[in-house]
Amino acid sequence: MQVVELEARHVRVALRRKITHASHVRTETDNIVVRCKLSDGSTGYGEGVPRDYVTGETIDFSLELLKRSQLPEQLKTGAADFVQAVHLAETIRLAPSATDDRGILGNAARCAVELALLDAFGRAFGEPLTRVTQLVAPELYEFQPEVWYSGVIGDPRGWKKRVYPLVYWLGGFKQVKLKVGIAGQDDVTRTKLVRRWLGRAIDLRIDANEAWSASEAVERIRELEPFGITSVEQPVRHEEVASLAAVRQQVKTPIMLDESLCGLIDAEQAVQGGWCDLFNIRLSKCGGFIPSLRLAQFATRHNLGYQLGCQVGETAILTAAGRHFATSVTGIRYREGSYDRHLVWEALSVEDLTFGRGGRAPAIVGSGLGFTLDPARLEWLTVRKETLLE
Repeated sequence: MQVVELEARHVRVALRRKITHASHVRTETDNIVVRCKLSDGSTGYGEGVPRDYVTGETIDFSLELLKRSQLPEQLKTGAADFVQAVHLAETIRLAPSATDDRGILGNAARCAVELALLDAFGRAFGEPLTRVTQLVAPELYEFQPEVWYSGVIGDPRGWKKRVYPLVYWLGGFKQVKLKVGIAGQDDVTRTKLVRRWLGRAIDLRIDANEAWSASEAVERIRELEPFGITSVEQPVRHEEVASLAAVRQQVKTPIMLDESLCGLIDAEQAVQGGWCDLFNIRLSKCGGFIPSLRLAQFATRHNLGYQLGCQVGETAILTAAGRHFATSVTGIRYREGSYDRHLVWEALSVEDLTFGRGGRAPAIVGSGLGFTLDPARLEWLTVRKETLLE
């Protein structure tokens, strides 16, 4: 089975509401969508969400990177079965950069290509993405017919400050993440209010999005510990990440890396330096489904925990990929994603993949990514196309 067409698109997706955290304010997102067609006619789609403040990628950089990465040469062998297809997807390498000492520049673009290949070959050979976990990381594989996603509270204003926690409590959510470190907001007051409305039974964690300096991180975390937080995500900027070794010794709350955990080099440095207790694994940020599995394996070997995260503006392509990861990988501490109907105006899918009451979501059991993409919606949102192989 050969790859006969490969096309990359710049897709702009409007968000249903403004998303605010300490690092950025966003009302729309610019994503990469890759379409892969095989010699039998099977077609698959992949998606990446470039973020210059996370992996250094912009949408234009990502598209140009794909054009100069010699993908036709890398894909010419094709695959005779799904095992070979998974190997082909894992060996995809994008053009290197001399300044990329972390090995992460191009992760979103690579994710889009990898998912398109796995989707197309999965459909051709009748295999779902959960099968990838079974093949690549069998020690982590555990199929779950249903999972529960977390709620997230950003920066609601006015009456919404009380409504959001109340909705999650009434909705039966088990976990909620609160964004802190937002300019003009008092984190102690907000966290106290959120905890009051959520009650004590709901697991509450915080995400600072690099908001604090190394010198103030301990104090900020200690102020919030009385409210029963279960982890604090990326409290300092990546440039100060080494300071977290000392921070961990002075606080009770487990530390999670996000912006400082984008690949295996980051993971190795984090373990060597003793910087964290948890990894935030996000498919696009970490380079794809298989690299994310490798990070989960690494974390397990070094007795660290991990969550499955997502990025603002993911369409149904990454939603479906995340669902396959969430329902096939054991040991995930928290799950984020499947916000489709609540966050993006156009999710690109015919089916609604949004989580239900309490964050509950069923496994996707169809071949490949297992959903139907709406080509008309994709065309409507496309800003630019690039042919990578024909």
